[in-house]
Amino acid sequence: MHISLDSLEEALSIRRQMDTLEKQLGALLGRTISSDSTTGKGHRHMSAATRAKIAAAARARWARVKGRQTTIAHKSPEKKGGLTPAGRRRLSQLMKARWAARREAAGKA
Repeated sequence: MHISLDSLEEALSIRRQMDTLEKQLGALLGRTISSDSTTGKGHRHMSAATRAKIAAAARARWARVKGRQTTIAHKSPEKKGGLTPAGRRRLSQLMKARWAARREAAGKA
């Protein structure tokens, strides 16, 4: 997209004229029109009541989370799963046999 300098200057001049006309219109109607509202980049604002509701909900969530943590901390931790010494010994023997077979296979190759 190649825009000549002349057409770019003309576009800038038109934009300035539009801003001036918008300000004049706002003055006639008794309100100011900011450039943010015309470009659509304004910020959304939340009412105080909505902010209070969101804050209360967040506090309630954190209270529930903290309540769960204290109840879990007071319970005696039960160990689930894990290997018995006999199971660990069996796995150790299986792994040693597997490694020996690999060493033997690598030696023959």
